[in-house]
Amino acid sequence: MKEQFDFYNSTSIKSYNLEETIRYQLKMLDGLDNFTRKHSDNVANISCRLCENLRLSEGFTVYTTTCAYLHDIGKLFIPPSVLQKPSKLTDEEYEIMKTHTSIGYKICMDDLKLRPYAAGALYHHEALDGTGYPNGITGDKIPYEAQIIRVADEFEAITAKRQYKTHIGIIDALNILIDHAHPTSPKSLKDTKRIFKTGGVGKIDKKVLKALFKVVIDDTEYEIYARGDYLKFLRKEIVRVSDSRKYYDRMMYALTPEKKEYYREEAKYYLKPGEDPEKIPQMITELETSYKERKKHIQKLHDEVHQIKRLSI
Repeated sequence: MKEQFDFYNSTSIKSYNLEETIRYQLKMLDGLDNFTRKHSDNVANISCRLCENLRLSEGFTVYTTTCAYLHDIGKLFIPPSVLQKPSKLTDEEYEIMKTHTSIGYKICMDDLKLRPYAAGALYHHEALDGTGYPNGITGDKIPYEAQIIRVADEFEAITAKRQYKTHIGIIDALNILIDHAHPTSPKSLKDTKRIFKTGGVGKIDKKVLKALFKVVIDDTEYEIYARGDYLKFLRKEIVRVSDSRKYYDRMMYALTPEKKEYYREEAKYYLKPGEDPEKIPQMITELETSYKERKKHIQKLHDEVHQIKRLSI
């Protein structure tokens, strides 16, 4: 089962494997805004695995992953008052935030080492239906690497718990993206013409979104596997401490100090260094509570996988 969840193969680039120039830029992001750096790492990881599930070449996967690391590089020059604002942006602030795409493009184009990755920075907020920015281009005019990064970027942004919003669950996030994969209802004649012109596509590519479903399912099944492993450990711990409980009970009812000490030593035989025989009942209660909570969470994850598999685009 472990072999099915190799998330750290040669194409899963980490920031410490990147060229010195790119590492320098990422370090600047890290120092400027922790959310942006973590977001960039997550988007790169998801983008890499989307490419793998889409069966794209290793070269294109590495290229797209690097673009994803750098997709928000333009935020280096977004004012902290906007970038780190703890509440929703105003329309004016949002317009400022949107400039990070063209700024990021310029940063990449001005540096020969970063130039090959400029497309990710410029196009990752473009939409297939022409409603994106900064240029409002449509369909195949948007580089495929940017279409992949957009899906990874949206999913990570929706599910990440940031200081200005509450956490959104995986199923709700995927349903939001499903909506984005469908054409929006026209609100004006201009919208009707745009939808007709673009062939009724949504903002994001359905094939890429299906690949995201696979990524999320793999992640969830791996978490089930890991948590199941820990559940087995907890079960063994409950058995171990329960064995010591037998001698603890005899210790509590012993009539002489000698008998009490004898049963204490017998109870300690089952305990680990630092564990107090006097706290055996409390240890069992805590272990059993932890076991029940984790088992319940694993069932929730199984239900989540089942729900994802039933989603349709």
